[in-house]
Amino acid sequence: MAALELTNISKHFGAIQAVSDVSLTLEAGQVVGLMGDNGAGKSTLVKMIAGNFRPSGGTMRLNGREIVLHRPLDARQHGIEIVHQDLALCDNLTAAANVYLGRELRVGFGPLGILDYRTMYRRAGALFKELKSETRPRDVVRQMSGGQRQAVAIARTMLSEAKIVLMDEPTAAISVRQVAEVLNHIRHLRDRGIAVVLISHRMPDVFSVADRVIVMRRGRKVADKPIATSSPEEVTGLITGAIETV
Repeated sequence: MAALELTNISKHFGAIQAVSDVSLTLEAGQVVGLMGDNGAGKSTLVKMIAGNFRPSGGTMRLNGREIVLHRPLDARQHGIEIVHQDLALCDNLTAAANVYLGRELRVGFGPLGILDYRTMYRRAGALFKELKSETRPRDVVRQMSGGQRQAVAIARTMLSEAKIVLMDEPTAAISVRQVAEVLNHIRHLRDRGIAVVLISHRMPDVFSVADRVIVMRRGRKVADKPIATSSPEEVTGLITGAIETV
């Protein structure tokens, strides 16, 4: 049974049809690269899965059960997490504080309860170690590299025991070394049985880490196939329209 199944999902904003009749499945422990030019509908599709937008039509099933997401919190409660391109981190807080942002642990009860920093630091440190990241729980985010920031955002999804992680351009504007680090983080999520949707314009990244590639053009899905049976040249042709569909 697919972890996630979309059937004829559509979204329009007034007269603008952003996504048209997209159907796809996502299996547990699978990385799917979602590619397309700017305005192809990738981000709109992912935001519907994340609960930011309500679909105008179509159905969404999670583990075979139809769900309706009214807001991001609904998606999170179903085990769907999103790592935004801007990461949504607080630069003035530590790595551990960002991992637990909005989910802080406390000791004591009521107004006398205080934050349980010791437990949060210890658990965050274990997550960074699991990711093989150099990030330390007490590091302040503003002093971190792009790869370390990604580790914080990914650790946050692991803390919530997500079943599906949506990643929007995680390797944009970071160094080659940091790209390799982020791709290893994605592989780690896959190895934990987590399904990952990777939005990216970087062809080498998608072909390095994804099991399947989905290509969108003008709001429609024009390809959905295993990476092993595709090529960067074919995907480029699909994105630009030189190849209509496969």
